[in-house]
Amino acid sequence: MSQQNKNNKTGIISTITVCLIMIIMAAFLIIYRQRIMDQITVWQYTPTTEINSLVERSGMNDNGKFIFFASQPKLESTNNFNKECSKVENTTSILGCYNLSRIYIYNVTDSRLDGVREVTASHEMLHSAYTRLSNDEKIKLDKMLEAEYEKLKDNKDFSQLMSYYDRTEPGERDNELHSLIGTEISNMNPELETYYSKYFSDRQKIVALNAKYIGVFMVLKKSDDEITAKINDAYAAISKQKSDYSSAVSLLNSDIARFNSQASSSYFSSQAQFNYQRSLLVTRSATLETMRQDINNGIANYDALIVEHNANATESQKLYNMIDSSLAPAPSV
Repeated sequence: MSQQNKNNKTGIISTITVCLIMIIMAAFLIIYRQRIMDQITVWQYTPTTEINSLVERSGMNDNGKFIFFASQPKLESTNNFNKECSKVENTTSILGCYNLSRIYIYNVTDSRLDGVREVTASHEMLHSAYTRLSNDEKIKLDKMLEAEYEKLKDNKDFSQLMSYYDRTEPGERDNELHSLIGTEISNMNPELETYYSKYFSDRQKIVALNAKYIGVFMVLKKSDDEITAKINDAYAAISKQKSDYSSAVSLLNSDIARFNSQASSSYFSSQAQFNYQRSLLVTRSATLETMRQDINNGIANYDALIVEHNANATESQKLYNMIDSSLAPAPSV
């Protein structure tokens, strides 16, 4: 073989080798494109102390943290948050959003609602994770999510929330189930629990934080339900007492008029009979006075319950306002 032929053969092999390497690299870039982009984003992202705290308290593992940071999460105040997260309905407070591959979290600072930011962060991280799944992975996962929802659909609050998402985010049902179940449901199918272990080292941390901040509203609601029941009972009792009192007063007035008429017409045969009949009327009058005082006491108790109810409602509204991003502060002049 001539030297020229050897050189040609070597050149062909080199060319083929380079082409194979380029094809392999292209395939690698296609297959791992998202991961590569995520890694570059994570390298460029510098989390704040507060963002790091959200990760630590939520129970995310390294993979969950990676996806969270790849979404460049930001804690935002009211005005900035509303710019990034448009509110579709006025019936539900928006606490976070995954918008244009980025996570925005409404910066709720009230200590009574401790945990709400961590739950929101985890919820949105799972949205980000869901978008990174392949179609085959989604098909398998969605079946598990729907099976889990079958066990939850009788939960009124959960089903109402899903109805909200069905209205405002059509086509995103399983995406939302993925985030809600992952952050709110303690016990689930073991296979689904294993799936969530891809993102959490201790998922029960975020479930506990969700229960903690939701519990604040539940305590207020329970208190309000109890007060409302007392108000309704008190109102019914007062209404009956007033009706009975009114009837008794009318009857006594009628009997007093008859007694006076009889006394004027010398109906009574003796002073003793007169005094006896009069004493009966006096006793009935005293009884009615006691009844009137009882009614007034009942009204005072009713008024106190109304004050307690209003105070409870005010406290509840304050808390709801804390998670209502639409309540932007008035602009300064």
